[in-house]
Amino acid sequence: MSLRGKTLPAALLLAAAVAVAGCGSSKQAKHDSTSSQKVSQYSGAVANPPKPAPALILKDSTGKKFDLAQYRGKTVLITFLYTHCPDVCPLIAGNLHTSLLQLGPKASNVQVVAVSADPKGDTPKTVAAFLAKHQLTGKMRYLIGSRKALEKVWLRWGIVAKPDPKTPNAVEHSGLVYGIAASGKITTLYPANFKPADIVHDVPILAAH
Repeated sequence: MSLRGKTLPAALLLAAAVAVAGCGSSKQAKHDSTSSQKVSQYSGAVANPPKPAPALILKDSTGKKFDLAQYRGKTVLITFLYTHCPDVCPLIAGNLHTSLLQLGPKASNVQVVAVSADPKGDTPKTVAAFLAKHQLTGKMRYLIGSRKALEKVWLRWGIVAKPDPKTPNAVEHSGLVYGIAASGKITTLYPANFKPADIVHDVPILAAH
């Protein structure tokens, strides 16, 4: 089900993240069909009202500290990935790369962030290779850490990240992209197969809010 043109109650915005995208499988995230049909200025699904983003403090793959609170005043796009994902994660990464390209100079006002869904497999080396492959080196902050540290973040953000029982090396995880407005609030939400044009359309509006 597409999120385009939807307005989601704030409580559903984080709850929607519990919909799991099974990497290596054909599962798709599902969303509450009772969401309002109200037409929005955004192309992505919209929180009604926008919800303050949970705290997010981790080190990125280069060892530098990342604190979401320091990005207040800037548009931030956050997603949850793992580097050896065979399908959903490359799709998200590819769409984010295309979005940044299409934004042109406006991309300098956007911070793209990925949070690891696989603390064991996501290492500085594997992340560097993943970012290079998807032409996101220097454009995406990829946050990693111990399972204990990441589980705290997953819980805070309502994220599911667990081994796929059918495919031992795969991880079932929430495959969504959060649009954080300049105010620091989760304002929009995009499915894994979002259209880059939606991000390009929404970024200037997020920057103004």
